[in-house]
Amino acid sequence: MTEYYLVTTKNLDAFFNALTNAQAPAKFTQKFLEQLEFKSTNDRLYIGLLKGLKFIDDAGTPLDRYYRFLDQTESKRVLAEAIKEAYPDLFAINKKANEFSYTEVKNKLKTIHQGKKSENVLDWMSKTFKALCDYAEWNILGTPEQTPKPEEIKLETKGDDKDLSAEKEARHSKIKTPELHYNIQIHLPESRDPSVYDAIFKSLKEHFN
Repeated sequence: MTEYYLVTTKNLDAFFNALTNAQAPAKFTQKFLEQLEFKSTNDRLYIGLLKGLKFIDDAGTPLDRYYRFLDQTESKRVLAEAIKEAYPDLFAINKKANEFSYTEVKNKLKTIHQGKKSENVLDWMSKTFKALCDYAEWNILGTPEQTPKPEEIKLETKGDDKDLSAEKEARHSKIKTPELHYNIQIHLPESRDPSVYDAIFKSLKEHFN
Protein backbone atom coordinates (compact mmCIF):
# COMPACT_ATOMS: atom_id res chain seq x y z
CA MET A 1 0.00 0.00 0.00
CA THR A 2 1.23 3.47 -0.85
CA GLU A 3 3.09 5.34 1.89
CA TYR A 4 2.54 8.75 0.27
CA TYR A 5 0.14 11.29 1.74
CA LEU A 6 -0.60 15.02 1.94
CA VAL A 7 -0.51 17.09 5.13
CA THR A 8 -3.33 19.23 3.75
CA THR A 9 -5.92 18.27 1.14
CA LYS A 10 -7.68 21.62 0.71
CA ASN A 11 -6.12 22.18 -2.73
CA LEU A 12 -6.33 18.59 -4.00
CA ASP A 13 -9.21 19.28 -6.40
CA ALA A 14 -7.44 22.35 -7.76
CA PHE A 15 -4.26 20.34 -8.25
CA PHE A 16 -5.97 17.63 -10.30
CA ASN A 17 -7.87 20.24 -12.31
CA ALA A 18 -4.55 21.96 -13.07
CA LEU A 19 -3.13 18.66 -14.35
CA THR A 20 -5.99 18.15 -16.79
CA ASN A 21 -5.59 21.69 -18.12
CA ALA A 22 -1.83 21.45 -18.73
CA GLN A 23 0.27 19.48 -21.18
CA ALA A 24 2.08 16.53 -19.67
CA PRO A 25 5.76 17.36 -18.98
CA ALA A 26 8.69 15.21 -20.04
CA LYS A 27 9.39 14.88 -16.30
CA PHE A 28 7.21 15.95 -13.42
CA THR A 29 9.58 18.06 -11.35
CA GLN A 30 9.29 20.65 -8.60
CA LYS A 31 9.78 23.34 -11.24
CA PHE A 32 6.80 22.04 -13.24
CA LEU A 33 4.76 21.93 -10.02
CA GLU A 34 5.55 25.60 -9.42
CA GLN A 35 4.51 26.41 -12.98
CA LEU A 36 1.11 25.00 -12.03
CA GLU A 37 1.07 27.59 -9.20
CA PHE A 38 1.74 25.09 -6.41
CA LYS A 39 4.75 26.64 -4.77
CA SER A 40 4.54 25.89 -1.03
CA THR A 41 6.63 23.30 0.78
CA ASN A 42 3.54 21.18 1.42
CA ASP A 43 2.73 21.20 -2.29
CA ARG A 44 5.88 19.20 -3.02
CA LEU A 45 4.12 16.19 -1.54
CA TYR A 46 1.96 16.06 -4.66
CA ILE A 47 4.91 14.59 -6.56
CA GLY A 48 5.11 11.66 -4.14
CA LEU A 49 1.34 11.21 -4.33
CA LEU A 50 1.50 10.93 -8.12
CA LYS A 51 4.17 8.25 -7.72
CA GLY A 52 1.98 6.34 -5.28
CA LEU A 53 -0.92 6.51 -7.76
CA LYS A 54 1.34 5.33 -10.61
CA PHE A 55 0.85 8.51 -12.59
CA ILE A 56 4.62 8.95 -12.81
CA ASP A 57 7.57 6.64 -12.19
CA ASP A 58 10.31 7.15 -9.61
CA ALA A 59 12.20 9.41 -12.03
CA GLY A 60 9.13 11.61 -12.56
CA THR A 61 8.36 10.41 -16.08
CA PRO A 62 4.61 10.37 -16.82
CA LEU A 63 3.14 6.88 -17.23
CA ASP A 64 0.20 5.74 -19.34
CA ARG A 65 -2.22 6.46 -16.48
CA TYR A 66 -1.13 10.12 -16.43
CA TYR A 67 -1.97 10.51 -20.12
CA ARG A 68 -5.34 8.77 -19.71
CA PHE A 69 -6.09 11.08 -16.79
CA LEU A 70 -5.71 14.10 -19.09
CA ASP A 71 -8.90 13.05 -20.89
CA GLN A 72 -11.33 15.07 -18.80
CA THR A 73 -14.22 12.76 -19.68
CA GLU A 74 -12.33 9.85 -18.09
CA SER A 75 -10.02 11.48 -15.52
CA LYS A 76 -12.10 10.78 -12.41
CA ARG A 77 -12.63 7.15 -13.40
CA VAL A 78 -8.91 6.77 -14.05
CA LEU A 79 -8.25 8.14 -10.56
CA ALA A 80 -10.67 5.61 -9.02
CA GLU A 81 -8.73 2.83 -10.75
CA ALA A 82 -5.47 4.27 -9.38
CA ILE A 83 -6.84 4.51 -5.82
CA LYS A 84 -7.91 0.84 -5.81
CA GLU A 85 -4.41 -0.20 -6.85
CA ALA A 86 -2.68 2.17 -4.43
CA TYR A 87 -4.74 1.06 -1.40
CA PRO A 88 -5.29 -2.69 -1.96
CA ASP A 89 -5.36 -3.49 1.77
CA LEU A 90 -8.36 -1.22 2.37
CA PHE A 91 -10.26 -2.62 -0.60
CA ALA A 92 -9.43 -6.16 0.52
CA ILE A 93 -11.29 -5.37 3.74
CA ASN A 94 -14.27 -3.92 1.89
CA LYS A 95 -14.83 -3.63 -1.85
CA LYS A 96 -16.53 -0.30 -1.16
CA ALA A 97 -13.75 1.15 0.97
CA ASN A 98 -14.22 4.40 -0.92
CA GLU A 99 -17.45 4.83 1.07
CA PHE A 100 -15.71 4.55 4.46
CA SER A 101 -15.94 7.52 6.79
CA TYR A 102 -12.75 9.24 7.93
CA THR A 103 -12.95 7.42 11.29
CA GLU A 104 -13.42 4.03 9.61
CA VAL A 105 -10.44 4.64 7.33
CA LYS A 106 -8.20 5.65 10.23
CA ASN A 107 -9.20 2.62 12.31
CA LYS A 108 -8.53 0.27 9.40
CA LEU A 109 -5.12 1.87 8.78
CA LYS A 110 -4.25 1.44 12.46
CA THR A 111 -4.91 -2.27 12.12
CA ILE A 112 -3.03 -2.55 8.83
CA HIS A 113 0.09 -0.71 10.06
CA GLN A 114 0.01 -2.31 13.54
CA GLY A 115 1.29 0.71 15.46
CA LYS A 116 4.10 1.54 13.03
CA LYS A 117 2.55 4.90 12.12
CA SER A 118 2.06 7.87 14.45
CA GLU A 119 -1.36 9.41 15.06
CA ASN A 120 -0.44 12.39 12.88
CA VAL A 121 0.65 10.22 9.97
CA LEU A 122 -2.48 8.07 10.25
CA ASP A 123 -4.55 11.26 10.28
CA TRP A 124 -2.86 12.59 7.12
CA MET A 125 -3.10 9.23 5.35
CA SER A 126 -6.80 8.94 6.18
CA LYS A 127 -7.62 12.46 5.04
CA THR A 128 -5.64 11.96 1.83
CA PHE A 129 -7.52 8.73 1.06
CA LYS A 130 -10.89 10.36 1.72
CA ALA A 131 -10.07 13.42 -0.41
CA LEU A 132 -8.94 11.21 -3.29
CA CYS A 133 -12.11 9.11 -3.08
CA ASP A 134 -14.30 12.20 -2.99
CA TYR A 135 -12.73 13.54 -6.17
CA ALA A 136 -12.83 10.23 -8.06
CA GLU A 137 -15.77 8.81 -9.98
CA TRP A 138 -16.80 5.33 -8.77
CA ASN A 139 -19.59 4.60 -11.20
CA ILE A 140 -17.20 2.67 -13.46
CA LEU A 141 -19.38 -0.34 -14.25
CA GLY A 142 -21.30 1.33 -17.06
CA THR A 143 -24.89 2.41 -17.40
CA PRO A 144 -27.39 0.17 -15.56
CA GLU A 145 -29.97 -1.62 -17.64
CA GLN A 146 -33.15 0.36 -18.16
CA THR A 147 -36.13 -0.81 -16.16
CA PRO A 148 -39.11 -1.51 -18.42
CA LYS A 149 -42.12 0.74 -17.94
CA PRO A 150 -45.20 -0.76 -16.20
CA GLU A 151 -47.24 -0.65 -19.40
CA GLU A 152 -44.49 -2.54 -21.25
CA ILE A 153 -44.52 -5.24 -18.58
CA LYS A 154 -48.30 -5.42 -18.81
CA LEU A 155 -48.24 -5.83 -22.58
CA GLU A 156 -45.62 -8.52 -22.38
CA THR A 157 -47.65 -10.38 -19.77
CA LYS A 158 -50.76 -10.24 -21.93
CA GLY A 159 -48.86 -11.66 -24.83
CA ASP A 160 -47.60 -14.50 -22.69
CA ASP A 161 -51.13 -15.22 -21.46
CA LYS A 162 -52.39 -15.46 -25.03
CA ASP A 163 -49.61 -17.81 -25.97
CA LEU A 164 -50.32 -19.99 -22.95
CA SER A 165 -54.06 -20.04 -23.71
CA ALA A 166 -53.45 -21.03 -27.33
CA GLU A 167 -51.07 -23.75 -26.24
CA LYS A 168 -53.58 -25.03 -23.70
CA GLU A 169 -56.38 -25.13 -26.31
CA ALA A 170 -54.11 -26.98 -28.71
CA ARG A 171 -53.36 -29.59 -26.09
CA HIS A 172 -57.06 -30.03 -25.25
CA SER A 173 -57.96 -30.35 -28.93
CA LYS A 174 -55.64 -33.33 -29.20
CA ILE A 175 -57.33 -35.13 -26.29
CA LYS A 176 -60.24 -37.24 -27.49
CA THR A 177 -63.42 -37.17 -25.45
CA PRO A 178 -64.01 -40.66 -24.03
CA GLU A 179 -66.96 -42.57 -25.54
CA LEU A 180 -68.94 -45.26 -23.72
CA HIS A 181 -70.20 -48.32 -25.59
CA TYR A 182 -72.72 -50.73 -24.10
CA ASN A 183 -72.70 -54.40 -25.04
CA ILE A 184 -75.97 -55.89 -23.86
CA GLN A 185 -76.62 -59.60 -24.24
CA ILE A 186 -80.20 -60.85 -23.91
CA HIS A 187 -81.03 -64.50 -23.46
CA LEU A 188 -84.49 -65.05 -24.90
CA PRO A 189 -86.69 -67.82 -23.47
CA GLU A 190 -87.75 -70.56 -25.75
CA SER A 191 -91.31 -69.89 -26.80
CA ARG A 192 -93.43 -70.31 -29.87
CA ASP A 193 -95.71 -67.50 -28.84
CA PRO A 194 -94.67 -64.25 -30.72
CA SER A 195 -96.37 -62.11 -28.10
CA VAL A 196 -93.68 -63.13 -25.60
CA TYR A 197 -90.91 -61.68 -27.82
CA ASP A 198 -92.97 -58.62 -28.59
CA ALA A 199 -93.31 -57.90 -24.88
CA ILE A 200 -89.55 -58.30 -24.31
CA PHE A 201 -88.53 -55.90 -27.13
CA LYS A 202 -91.15 -53.40 -26.11
CA SER A 203 -89.72 -53.34 -22.60
CA LEU A 204 -86.15 -52.88 -23.94
CA LYS A 205 -87.28 -49.98 -26.07
CA GLU A 206 -88.89 -48.25 -23.12
CA HIS A 207 -85.79 -48.57 -20.89
CA PHE A 208 -82.97 -47.75 -23.32
CA ASN A 209 -84.42 -44.98 -25.48
